[in-house]
Amino acid sequence: MTFQRARTDEQRTQRRRQILDTAAAMLTEMPVARLSLNELSRRVGLAKANVLRYFESREAVLLDLLDAEIADWLAELEQAPRPGRGGPRERGDHLADLLATSMAQRPVLCDLLSAQGAVLEQNISADAGIRHKRRAQQSLHALVGLARRHLPELTADDAATLAETTLLMAMTAWQCSRPSPEMLAAYASDPSLAAMRLDFTDLVRRTTALTASGLLARQ
Repeated sequence: MTFQRARTDEQRTQRRRQILDTAAAMLTEMPVARLSLNELSRRVGLAKANVLRYFESREAVLLDLLDAEIADWLAELEQAPRPGRGGPRERGDHLADLLATSMAQRPVLCDLLSAQGAVLEQNISADAGIRHKRRAQQSLHALVGLARRHLPELTADDAATLAETTLLMAMTAWQCSRPSPEMLAAYASDPSLAAMRLDFTDLVRRTTALTASGLLARQ
């Protein structure tokens, strides 16, 4: 394919969107660790050097994709129905279930989150890091607002603690709940070990529900 440089802001935005959409599609087939800049360039139909005209590195592509995935997830959460009745515990359990199940339905988001610190935030410029962290601040603020709409009994600080705990558990739980083929074989060969296999949705749901209950009780 002959490379044609994007000359207008609209063309550059379209080219960046094409690269991000291609990366997102690749992550439905492979984990973050296996997505290479060479393969991404091939699928986009551009030389690697031309992809780097739009993103400074593979990690910068994935970091922008993480920000987009979080924005889509938050938009989905805003449309979710809220419990009409019930005490704080029931509403906290409902929120925990909403967060856990919605994240489990977004494996690309979970994979990117789990790789954020060790992979995505490496090999980027300070400017890229600043842009990402500012978007992350906005996303956290939106998640805190969602938590307080479900649980108005929480202070802003407590809602932030709940949001941060949920995200941190999701990062860890995703990695721990994706056993290797060898571990799957071990579980299959010894049923007594099956209880040790971790379930992502259950871990995030229980951690979020217990954190909400604990924060309410401390008040």
